[in-house]
Amino acid sequence: MKRIGVLTSGGDSPGMNAAIRAVVRKAIYHDLEVYGVYYGYAGLIAGQIEKLEIGSVGDIIHRGGTKLYTARCEEFRTLEGQKKAIEQLNKFGIEGLVVIGGDGSFQGAKKLTEHGFPCVGVPGTIDNDISGTDFTIGFDTALNTIIEAIDKIRDTATSHERTYVIEVMGRNAGDLALWSGLADGAETILIPEENYDMEEVISRLKRGHARGKKHSIIVVAEGVGSGMEIGKVIQEQTSLETRVTVLGHIQRGGSPTAFDRVLASRLGAKAVELLIAGEAGKMVGIQNNQLVSHGIDQALSIPHKIDQDMYQLSKELSI
Repeated sequence: MKRIGVLTSGGDSPGMNAAIRAVVRKAIYHDLEVYGVYYGYAGLIAGQIEKLEIGSVGDIIHRGGTKLYTARCEEFRTLEGQKKAIEQLNKFGIEGLVVIGGDGSFQGAKKLTEHGFPCVGVPGTIDNDISGTDFTIGFDTALNTIIEAIDKIRDTATSHERTYVIEVMGRNAGDLALWSGLADGAETILIPEENYDMEEVISRLKRGHARGKKHSIIVVAEGVGSGMEIGKVIQEQTSLETRVTVLGHIQRGGSPTAFDRVLASRLGAKAVELLIAGEAGKMVGIQNNQLVSHGIDQALSIPHKIDQDMYQLSKELSI
């Protein structure tokens, strides 16, 4: 293999730039040429591809977002779109592709591999919802952004003796809600992986208020439902002054943490190693702080699971 490509796809996450940098420099170290694909699969179909040098990825390791930009692409979901993408890859002489993104991006990498074009996936999503890895690139940074926001909200909640409902991202995964809720001592954490009883939530708030508790923090994963609606129900059924904060896309931005920079660097370099070794259709990950690789199809077929011990602990500590 003499020439590889790299793209980012789907939602951006802090650390993607560090992963791009690792792919480019690891490849050049091994005497490979590297081409960057701009705007994900949409840019791949359109041929928005250019050669990257060592200097092309200088001064980006600390930056959020992605140098290669990202976009959704419905056309790539079709067989015709996938064939156009492969035509562009062949046109530029690219022999292997590193795809940095979430499960939708991995689906695309799987399709290209099935058509005979070797791909390796690098898990980049703040949701932490990819099986086969303990952590995805961007999760730690987003988590710390949430914690910082909740810390500040807690100050005003205390001052005004209010109940605050904080809605966080995560799509259909509750990791961001669970980890941030546990780290910030939330009274209740609602995640899509676990059913919840609104009466129990209300009862817990009333018990806390009765023993003199002045404020409460409730963290809601977006996959559960609307934080606004949950806040409305709490206000109506408890008569406690309730406010709702939807953190939104602030969670995706910002300079990546040291953890995400190191994770991205390790995973990006490992992806290049797999391509050089001829291992296509794989994803890289980290488990027990060791780099691992799995078949992308295997990772996509296994549902994401929450850490049940951590969830139980969050309930025990919030009595």
